[in-house]
Amino acid sequence: MPIRITLDDVLSRKGMKAKQLAELIGVSQTHLSLFRSGKVRGVRFSTLSKLCAALECEPGDLIQYDPDPADLMMPDEE
Repeated sequence: MPIRITLDDVLSRKGMKAKQLAELIGVSQTHLSLFRSGKVRGVRFSTLSKLCAALECEPGDLIQYDPDPADLMMPDEE
């Protein structure tokens, strides 16, 4: 998948544990763990905003895109 979650890198740089972050932004540790592993289909902007505020970062620090030519293919071209 061309979208990578880089939250663990940001947590490490900030010296923060995932449990602390979950409590700070008001989400369950399970929910945060699913996001960290990339096993979610989406993320609410409100959650993303809370993550950025708590970690003093930008959304691009948490989510990265690895270009994939297949992203521009039409379904019948695959």
